[in-house]
Amino acid sequence: MKEILRRSISELSALLPALEAMEPQLTRLGEALLRAWDNNGKALVAGNGGSAADAMHLAEEFVVRFKKNRRALPAIALLDPTALTCAGNDFGFDAVFARQVEAFANTNDVFICFTTSGNSANILRAIETAKSRGAVTAAFLGMDGGKARGLCDIEFIVPSDSTARIQEAHQVLYHALCEWVDARVT
Repeated sequence: MKEILRRSISELSALLPALEAMEPQLTRLGEALLRAWDNNGKALVAGNGGSAADAMHLAEEFVVRFKKNRRALPAIALLDPTALTCAGNDFGFDAVFARQVEAFANTNDVFICFTTSGNSANILRAIETAKSRGAVTAAFLGMDGGKARGLCDIEFIVPSDSTARIQEAHQVLYHALCEWVDARVT
């Protein structure tokens, strides 16, 4: 256990300079979210597996609170099991997020996705749909960004091949984003 913990900490520590370099993108995402909320827009958030947990986590931080009490900020994690299973059954799993983005996204919205590989077909289709609806798009990616690299207006590519380290790094980034939002919203 001691060696595993030491290695995990070392790997995450090695990623921290790369995360610090992503400050401009994080500021751009924060500003896009503030514009969306100022114009009656919302954040739509999606991911699969552990990335689905990150999507739900980020959405609840906006809707409820992060560090301070402030007004509720509209954010929806596109993870309602009935919508997912219905879209999966009727249109295929590749459409589970795109169908919801088609229903909910507008030009004043921000679509945020999480995919550690950047290759999730359902996320790629959702990005395409969000762009067609005029939403700002942002992707939290890993590895080399996969097929999603370059598709979104704002992207965060964590340069690691470890899914666990990528997810931990994503959490550092979106928690910093939440703190930045908290400082600007009453």
